[in-house]
Amino acid sequence: MNYQPDACIVHVVDDDPGLRRSLRFLLDSVGWTVQLHASAEEFLDVLVAPSQPCCLLLDIRMPSMSGLELQQVLRGRGIDLPILFMTGHADVSMAVQAMKSGALDFIEKPFNDQKVLDAVAAAIRHSAEAIDEVARRQAAKATLALLSPREQEVAQLVAQGQPNKQIASLLNISEKTVHIHRQHVMEKTGVSSAAELARLMLRANPAALD
Repeated sequence: MNYQPDACIVHVVDDDPGLRRSLRFLLDSVGWTVQLHASAEEFLDVLVAPSQPCCLLLDIRMPSMSGLELQQVLRGRGIDLPILFMTGHADVSMAVQAMKSGALDFIEKPFNDQKVLDAVAAAIRHSAEAIDEVARRQAAKATLALLSPREQEVAQLVAQGQPNKQIASLLNISEKTVHIHRQHVMEKTGVSSAAELARLMLRANPAALD
């Protein structure tokens, strides 16, 4: 899925007003929508689960709630937002730890403008891919929800590579009935093979065939 730059939001969270203004000017230059926040608390007050590509440029050290603490709050809320930490030289070890906790990257101050733009572009791509994956998973779940409970049982076994005879034995039904259910599964899901059905089920739930 392609997104226009102005549909992508870059949140900047830093307590330094001069730095916030500088980053707005830089990020505006490539067309991204920029939202500035003076503190982690201010950002949390307006945060909603992202429905469009976005990322968070986050200062690692701030009064009250630090960037690291904000990262943990977001994780606790189940909000998967690509985070780029802004760090001073003395904070690099903290930034590495933040990346181990899921941050995408860190940028050292003073900034190189192109490095900032490249890092944000990569984070936006990461966000867009994640949003698209959620959409694909939801579509796959909606497709599989069209199946009756019995068809879902047959679909599970077909996707696991079981032949009709074995499915009939496992479900205590006739092979003819299995064949009919199998046809219905293929028609409702729009797939033409067991391999395609398996991919659909795994897209809906990576643990579906365990």
